[in-house]
Amino acid sequence: MRFGFLFSILVWSISAPNAHAGAWLREKGTSFTSFSYSVTWFRDTANSSYLEYGLRDDLTIGADIRTETSGLGSQSGFGTIFIRRPLGPNDGENKWAYEVGLGAGWIDELVFPYLKTGIWWGRGIQLREKYGWVAVDASMAWDVTAGHHLAKIDGTIGLNFTDVTTGMVQVYLSHLDRETYGSIAPSLVIKPGKSKFRYQIGAETQFGNHENTALKIGLWREF
Repeated sequence: MRFGFLFSILVWSISAPNAHAGAWLREKGTSFTSFSYSVTWFRDTANSSYLEYGLRDDLTIGADIRTETSGLGSQSGFGTIFIRRPLGPNDGENKWAYEVGLGAGWIDELVFPYLKTGIWWGRGIQLREKYGWVAVDASMAWDVTAGHHLAKIDGTIGLNFTDVTTGMVQVYLSHLDRETYGSIAPSLVIKPGKSKFRYQIGAETQFGNHENTALKIGLWREF
């Protein structure tokens, strides 16, 4: 059961809302929130909530919470609180930041605390007349009860097709106990008219486990 929890953290701890997180810190007094729901063919479901707030221009705080219910009724999830700060002046094209967080995961009645650290890199890109971004996050999480540790490298490429639509592809790679896991998550983000919300529609497929592809819908807001 411990392995199941660690695998859950590896695969799901960074979801699509974090595409706007990382090396680009929030300006002081601004925030970003997102909520998402996903379901697989086997009726495994997940709910995610994510929040960032710019406490200072050089300090972003946040929380990341996810709950999952398997098709057989087993429940699991995690909750992480974190701080993010810049690495260096970040006045060039390349942006760097580091993150420190702590949290706990659970499988039914079992609870496992963990620590997490990470480094982010990001920069803007241009493809002809369209603009977007690329970001990479490398992180490590430690299960403080048994000393297990897990490594992750996640990448995001996004491109603004129009003022209304944005395309995005994310790749998640995780390593635990000499085993490597991965998944790919394409999605489309839509901002209708003058709405303050963005709507995400996408999917996530685990490498080597295509039959368990998850369909995802999400709601984003910046204010």
